[in-house]
Amino acid sequence: MTAALIAAALVVFLVLLFLVSAIKVLREYERAIVFRLGRLLPHPKGPGLFILIPIVDRMVRVDLRTVTLNIPPQEVITKDNVPVRVNAVAYFRIVSPQDAIVQVENFMVATSQIAQTTLRSVLGQHQLDELLSEREKINAILQEIIDEQTGPWGIKVSVVEVKDVEIPQGMQRAMARQAEAERERRAKVINAEGEFQASERLKDAANVIANHPIALQLRYLQTLLELGGSASTTVVFPMPIDLIRPFVSPPD
Repeated sequence: MTAALIAAALVVFLVLLFLVSAIKVLREYERAIVFRLGRLLPHPKGPGLFILIPIVDRMVRVDLRTVTLNIPPQEVITKDNVPVRVNAVAYFRIVSPQDAIVQVENFMVATSQIAQTTLRSVLGQHQLDELLSEREKINAILQEIIDEQTGPWGIKVSVVEVKDVEIPQGMQRAMARQAEAERERRAKVINAEGEFQASERLKDAANVIANHPIALQLRYLQTLLELGGSASTTVVFPMPIDLIRPFVSPPD
């Protein structure tokens, strides 16, 4: 009787051990790549509950969520021979779990290395001004190249963003002087343009007065009116000789 109980307990233990090792549960964003005796099964398992054959099946868990990959700072020589230090971030996700496991040994390391080499290569083909002012264009080029290279691994790169561009101190001072000189140039151009427009208006006013002398008299009277409204007590103004000539000239 005792031997039978021991045997039954052993059977129950083996069944429980089998169930624990055979029954797997995956979350909604997870898939299982199953190798049966070393051969890849045609379809991934999951999400939810599924059963593996112990000893025969080996499972590799794959996460389908978007991964944030920080690209370490890279030393880059731009097209105009300026040394800069650039880091970036890439967002990618696995669209083919089987390729991500079978086609490459470690897709995270491989994607990181591809991103680093592509970052150095692409930024080295652009000048510093383009790197600073055309960031969106460079991001699009990086995303396209990295996505094309990681496509056979079942990886889709959705976004690549250049984060920081570190410029040497000497170059920063030179750029500051250049920006200051550019601001001064613009100020001088605007001032010259204002002087030109003012001279054009004065020329037009002179032409009007030349064609209509009474306009000068009206302007003179308007000036007197403006002076009369001031707080000063004494106003000295010239009297046009034409106004008093009839009184001082002898009659014919």
